[in-house]
Amino acid sequence: MNATVLEYQAVGKQYRLGEMRLDALKAVSFSIAKGEFTAIVGPSGSGKSTLLHLGAGLDKPSSGQVYLLGRDLTRFGPRELATVRNRELGFVFQSFNLIPVLNVLENIEYPSLLSATARKNRGRAAELLELVGLRGQGAKRPNMLSGGQRQRVAIARALVNNPSIVFADEPTANLDHATGEAIMNLMVDLNRQLGTTFVFSTHDPRIVAMAQRVIQMEDGCLVADSHAGLVGAGMAKQ
Repeated sequence: MNATVLEYQAVGKQYRLGEMRLDALKAVSFSIAKGEFTAIVGPSGSGKSTLLHLGAGLDKPSSGQVYLLGRDLTRFGPRELATVRNRELGFVFQSFNLIPVLNVLENIEYPSLLSATARKNRGRAAELLELVGLRGQGAKRPNMLSGGQRQRVAIARALVNNPSIVFADEPTANLDHATGEAIMNLMVDLNRQLGTTFVFSTHDPRIVAMAQRVIQMEDGCLVADSHAGLVGAGMAKQ
């Protein structure tokens, strides 16, 4: 059995809106194993993005614990969290978040600048550029690329420090369907080739079909947790 990478234990998250309290998450518990390719799905406001933010240490739960590689993130301070995010986590956002003044290769290398392995990761950045299908594009600026190409750069950047887990928040939301499907196929291929753990959120049922595992959220509650064989298409056919 693969080791647990991420675990949520009775996690709750509340927000205050004036005198009102919004329960974004209600005692959610589940774990993610090394190498899983997991989709978190649900309507807007269901809590899926909140789960990603808590798992990445970008926010803290109001109750319960979040464990990354056996370490309780709720006990970490800002500096410890920053170190963990740099060394153990990768991020892919729907808006790409590339740095416009840097070229493609420099954008991929950027997370490694804060790492002790920066020199080693310079070679890895070039390898990842080829792995995501952008060979020969390293000197271009982001504004010279299509949306799909920019997201490929973002995926390569997420992988440069060899993270334990990659979080992808609606990675295909700003792409047309064909391009979004190509990006998801790329993530599936990287999961297979590198064994990287991916956790992503999405609204698109055609994208959900590529997941090994689907966690369905509704009104802050986990309402379904389906593994390959129950999902349908994509990797469920393996």
